[in-house]
Amino acid sequence: MLIKGDKVSVLDDAIDGIVIEVKGAEVTIETTDGFNLTFKSNELIKIGSGNTMNFSFNKSQVISEKEVAKPNYINKEKKNKKELPVPEFDLHIEKLVKNYKAMNNYDILTKQLDTAKYHIEFAIRNRIPKIVFIHGVGEGILKSDLDFLLGRYDNIVFQDANYQKYGQGATEVYFKQNVK
Repeated sequence: MLIKGDKVSVLDDAIDGIVIEVKGAEVTIETTDGFNLTFKSNELIKIGSGNTMNFSFNKSQVISEKEVAKPNYINKEKKNKKELPVPEFDLHIEKLVKNYKAMNNYDILTKQLDTAKYHIEFAIRNRIPKIVFIHGVGEGILKSDLDFLLGRYDNIVFQDANYQKYGQGATEVYFKQNVK
């Protein structure tokens, strides 16, 4: 129970202050910055009493109040141990050659597309179902040329890769292969 004069800290914010008023479950505090803010009593933690501002508190108490009970279940979904991660190929020129400073733009683009073509044909030969090319955002020249290259192959479907993982700078390539 909080009373007037208690030093408190807000659980989900970096706000500290002194209780100036308690009305039922609502507590008004004066922050260290001089603002009066109102919170519910379960959003505050008492860290001391009196008029001196000492903001040391028991960390384990805060952690125990913030903890949420974890659900008691077991993941019954079994993953296939043979399932391999999707191969990713970075087409940035600094990843492909050591000394690219002497190369002009045409040579750089040619090297990137040759690398992409090599990986596409390798994936087709080895029946790899999906690969990802990381091309970056830039001006979009590499992406458009890569899309053109991929469009020349039969049984290939491609799309932008997962935005959360790669942003806008990657393309996923799926290979439709007949199982013999």
